[in-house]
Amino acid sequence: MSLGIRFGSAALLASVLSVCGSVPSWSQQAPPAPPAPDRSQYNLFNPTPDDALRDFSTDRPTKATGPFTVDGGRYQLETDLTLYTYDYANDANTTTRTWTVLDPTLRIGLTSNIELDIISSGFYNNVKTTDRSEGTSQTNQGFGDITLRSKFNLIGNDGGDVAFAIIPQIKFPTNTGNVGNNAYEGGVLLPVALAAPLGFTLTVMPQFDALKNSSDNGHHAAFTQIINLSRPIVEGLTGYVEFFSQESAESGSKNIYTFDTALAYVIAPNLQFDIGTNIGLNKAAPDIQAYVGVSKRF
Repeated sequence: MSLGIRFGSAALLASVLSVCGSVPSWSQQAPPAPPAPDRSQYNLFNPTPDDALRDFSTDRPTKATGPFTVDGGRYQLETDLTLYTYDYANDANTTTRTWTVLDPTLRIGLTSNIELDIISSGFYNNVKTTDRSEGTSQTNQGFGDITLRSKFNLIGNDGGDVAFAIIPQIKFPTNTGNVGNNAYEGGVLLPVALAAPLGFTLTVMPQFDALKNSSDNGHHAAFTQIINLSRPIVEGLTGYVEFFSQESAESGSKNIYTFDTALAYVIAPNLQFDIGTNIGLNKAAPDIQAYVGVSKRF
């Protein structure tokens, strides 16, 4: 979602000058921005009407999650149609190929500033791992884990230069076929979106998690930082570049770094298609991920 730039300071100057009896003509052409519409009446049981909807805003296509919520009483479905992950350059001397088909996120607007998200890590996952030293391979396939989270927007949902939200989440080990780590995990996301010069939007998202240890059933702290820059290219088409990093407190674990790019095209007021790639910058990250996805507001 683009963040509008307000001209409150110009209006204030105009008011001061008018009191003094000297108001230049340019100041009269910069009226104060209209107040944000009152959406407090809308909720799950009193849905927001079409003519009061905010601009269509998705949490796709990149890894960053935006601070903006779905309008009260409305629903949004966002999913990869297919996601392919390939990893060869790693210290384990293995090759891993993963196909994920449909990993939907259902976003439900509880109020105008609070939403509930139900996230699947894949209706179907196929993970093939080949040990290049032994010449053997293993394939696991099945349904992925489910994550529940809530998004609480505290500022910027209806415009302004800054938007901020708090997003607590918990992952449930619902996977089949050993395509997950069979552990509960949770954390909190803190996305901030800022209006930048030349039409860019800067999104910064720190994330704190408690993740399962790789060697036992204990948990360790992990810190994720995402820096995302987006800008409209032509009407309906937006480009994204992003840097992702994850640092773990687990002994012996290595940091993960990726560089991500994506394009999103809004082909109708409530329908968006996207494509993207995530490129690993070190051995601990997958070499490449590529995906095609869609988002629809109801």
